[in-house]
Amino acid sequence: MPTEFSLRNVLVTFGCFCVVGVILGGCFDSAAQVSAEKTGDKPIQIGQLLSDPLVADPRVAGYARATVAPTFSFPADHGPHSDYRTEWWYWTGNVTTADGRAFGYQFTVFRFAMAPTTVPRASAWATRDTWLAHLAITDVDGQKFYAFERSARGAGGLAGAQGDPFRVHCEGWQVSGTPMRIQADAGGVALDLTMQAGKPVVLQGDQGLSRKGAEPGNASLYYSLTRMPTTGTIRIGERRHDVSGTSWMDREWSTSALEAGVVGWDWFALQLADGREVMFYRLRRADGTATNFSGGTLIASDGSVTRLSAAEVTLTSTATWTSRTGTKYPAAWHLRAADLELDITPRLPDQELDLAVRYWEGAVVVSGSQRGVGYVELAGY
Repeated sequence: MPTEFSLRNVLVTFGCFCVVGVILGGCFDSAAQVSAEKTGDKPIQIGQLLSDPLVADPRVAGYARATVAPTFSFPADHGPHSDYRTEWWYWTGNVTTADGRAFGYQFTVFRFAMAPTTVPRASAWATRDTWLAHLAITDVDGQKFYAFERSARGAGGLAGAQGDPFRVHCEGWQVSGTPMRIQADAGGVALDLTMQAGKPVVLQGDQGLSRKGAEPGNASLYYSLTRMPTTGTIRIGERRHDVSGTSWMDREWSTSALEAGVVGWDWFALQLADGREVMFYRLRRADGTATNFSGGTLIASDGSVTRLSAAEVTLTSTATWTSRTGTKYPAAWHLRAADLELDITPRLPDQELDLAVRYWEGAVVVSGSQRGVGYVELAGY
């Protein structure tokens, strides 16, 4: 998660971006190549939105902090946690058609609180929350990557979330129900996918408390559904594709996740052919070294979980790729953990989301001691 950057300035910038969106029609629905023109400045790094609050800002004291693992309850905890400053709902997946055409997808909804409490106001548009959603589709055979975003204020029914019945939405894009159903479309592409729960919920970190730094509260509350059987349709232009495969859901909420000196992270979510999954995140300093709070989990085929410390995982970048924005990313990896020796390769090199927030998020394939598929997120480059 992030850099030494004034989070207040980031949120003011993001809030202004959202307000402009509301004035112009309630949301932005924009392709990656034009997003920078809308913000009027360089895109925000995703890590900047998750940095430690300014100690000098007394408003931070009003937010809850992730210091102990809660007792999770579902579906209630699929819903919002408004006493924390930041949270997201995150789905990725690799799916194929009956004749083998492959797609990857990402759908994410972020909530950012602008203040710890709501000031009573008569206006129906009063809110303390801004919302941002990202939709991305990787058309592997077509060698194309599509990325879009929408933003809205948390009022007037434009965006929000609830736990039971479950729904999270932003300007017409949504995930809802049990089983969960994603419905999102933009720029001639669309997702309509239904995801079964699959394996039991995985509580990441220490029973759901995922520490990202030494200071109390520099942590998130974090759980995952790591292998969700998925069916539905992906539309590219006028052509509709019936697909099936697996998805991965991540849920995190926090008030401050990262400590000073951490500039970004590399996150891996891998689904292996033998029924196991690997989640690993490397928190990076400016010199590229990993902090001791990097870590992950190895999930067995029966759903049992083994925690992985930073010392138990070796992650080596074996290639690089430079985007049209001039950003240089790692573009292939070798990961060693437990009995696994895995080579990880992007399905397409160019899976950079150059939106209001810029990061690389892409579908990957796994070879080596096990075959598989997955997703990788690279932030702070």
